Amino acid sequence: MRYYAKRIGQSVLTLFVVVTITFFMYRLLPGGPLELMRQQLLQDMATQGTGQANMQEVNRLIELYTGFQPDAPLYVQYYNYIKDIVVHQDFGKSIWQNEPVFDILFKAMPWSIYVSVYGLVLGFSTNVFLGAFMAYREGSRFDSGMTGIIVAANSVPYYAAAIFMLIVFSYQLGWFPIAGRYGPATTPGFNLDFMVSVVHHSILPIFTGFVVGFGGGALGMRGNSVRILGEDYVRSARLRGLSSRLIAARYVGKNAILPMYTGLMIGLAGIFSSSVIMEQIFTYPGVGWYTFGALENRDYPLLLGSFIFFTTITITGITIADMTYSLIDPRIESGGEDESF
Repeated sequence: MRYYAKRIGQSVLTLFVVVTITFFMYRLLPGGPLELMRQQLLQDMATQGTGQANMQEVNRLIELYTGFQPDAPLYVQYYNYIKDIVVHQDFGKSIWQNEPVFDILFKAMPWSIYVSVYGLVLGFSTNVFLGAFMAYREGSRFDSGMTGIIVAANSVPYYAAAIFMLIVFSYQLGWFPIAGRYGPATTPGFNLDFMVSVVHHSILPIFTGFVVGFGGGALGMRGNSVRILGEDYVRSARLRGLSSRLIAARYVGKNAILPMYTGLMIGLAGIFSSSVIMEQIFTYPGVGWYTFGALENRDYPLLLGSFIFFTTITITGITIADMTYSLIDPRIESGGEDESF
């Protein structure tokens, strides 16, 4: 229990350090976002013919959107920034969407989790079964052919595959929608039309997530399985007359999948990061889509909120992998200090 409490404390501290670094990067960069916002507001006031720009009014607008007081001491800004995040879950107001950043991310997060996690789980499951099958067919034509296909597939960037699928299956064949999370004629809610529309719109984004996680894991599973097939305890199991199916499941598969478990949890971070480009390609309004839009529109409050979201996902995935590894591998003690062989 002490180890788990310590590990959670380390994760919270890491997140706090990241948020702190984010704040100072945002506030102290020369010609940083606050100065750019001030110049933009001054230019907008001059363009709209509202008379001589009032610096107090400009600072009030900056504080309204970002939560920062531009003329306040730095330590006061930092204290208010941390307090607003911890107490009020307030990341400021989006300049682009004119909504609170937290509300935007909270509404977009389930959609990103849906397509990203489904794609990751699909890719992981395929890698496990394909890699194990290749190990049992080591040296065969199937093994050599699949190895070549996987190496070739891994050399294609996921965004290139996404663009290709969008052009072929959406624009040319018309099998899937070009953009959106569901059809405009459907009513959101627990009804069949809406759920079918959601699945129809998400097939290509999910398959892109599958492409991101496919391939390398299969080769890893194959290598682990080949190594374990040569172990003495597997030979002993065969001499004892155990069935091939039991050996594959209990002795080979269970042990070969262990090194891939940590990669699965860390893969959450990679697939969420790739969603920034993927959701933009498919015009799928998730967290990645809003992050890209915030970058284009210089919406710094929303951009920083998205950055904190991706960081939280990464830290959470690594923490869960670290805390649960001993549960799936009894040889590893909870503290990670002792190993029994």
